[in-house]
Amino acid sequence: MSNVNIKRLAAELNLSISTVSRALQNSSEIGQKTKERVVALAKKLNYQPNHYAAGLRRKQSNTIAVVVPEVADNFFSLVIDGIDMVAQTKGYHVLIFLTRDDYNKEVGFIRHIQSGRVDGVLISVSSESKDNEHLHELNKKSIPVVFFDRVFEDIPTAKITTDDYKASYKATKQLIDKGCKKIACLAIPETLLISRKRVQGYMDALEDNGLIVDTDLVMHFDTNDETIIYPIIRDFIDKNRPDGLFSSIEKLALLTYQSCASLKINIPNDLKVISFSSLKIAPLLQPPLSTITQPAFDMGKAAAEILFKALEDGKSDLKDDHIEMESKIVIRESSK
Repeated sequence: MSNVNIKRLAAELNLSISTVSRALQNSSEIGQKTKERVVALAKKLNYQPNHYAAGLRRKQSNTIAVVVPEVADNFFSLVIDGIDMVAQTKGYHVLIFLTRDDYNKEVGFIRHIQSGRVDGVLISVSSESKDNEHLHELNKKSIPVVFFDRVFEDIPTAKITTDDYKASYKATKQLIDKGCKKIACLAIPETLLISRKRVQGYMDALEDNGLIVDTDLVMHFDTNDETIIYPIIRDFIDKNRPDGLFSSIEKLALLTYQSCASLKINIPNDLKVISFSSLKIAPLLQPPLSTITQPAFDMGKAAAEILFKALEDGKSDLKDDHIEMESKIVIRESSK
């Protein structure tokens, strides 16, 4: 049918236009029976919402921002896929802001966002982030924020993470169970909560299993530049000759493979490796890489659903809820 709009739905249902509008947005202010009546009639009449016009009426942009440190990492690409899937069903556009782990870029992006170009923000903070005043400013502008993966604990809003400590503990224990006695750890900056949790899981696994915690075997990297990281990892492995290695991100694991090839160190005979990674080709590496795989797509989907629920309910202050999802450890030849 032609010319089916909210006004017509309201007239046929004997409801107010605002009630029909909120029902179609699944607002918690509308009862379930009323929602079902509205949705049933909308389907029957083939009602198609005009998202652009609705956005203008509500002074909304129908756009959300996703701020990420990088997109080369498969984890963040999958998170964005999950976010975009939800955004499309809501008639929203997604703007991607890539910080490249640069704090100044992150601050600049957030200040740009405050101009009203987006209705909400999903963010995984850069490794350089220490001061978070720029993120507090979003609350002052009534722009809802949801954190995922890399979070600031002191900002009261929704956060989606994975079981970083538990997964790191289990991964390190797997190396120990395979006979490793001298296990190294490659990590991102310890300013990030996610890094501290992963390193703590590694250290506690060593201690609980009677191995010495040697801080000289823990290396944090403050840069994303592979031309800088590679020679450092190569020299680190050459000097310390660990028999096991736990990597907190896939980039460091891949550079470990490259370093071992250069040093003629055999994985897994001389060095067993396990890493956080969402790399689809992990089973195809030589040898196939053992991974701690986060549910990246589901994390993005959950974060987006929380944000859109807040937007639909007209809320800018989200509950300080912390949702922790479980990672999956897949053992392959690199740690056998």
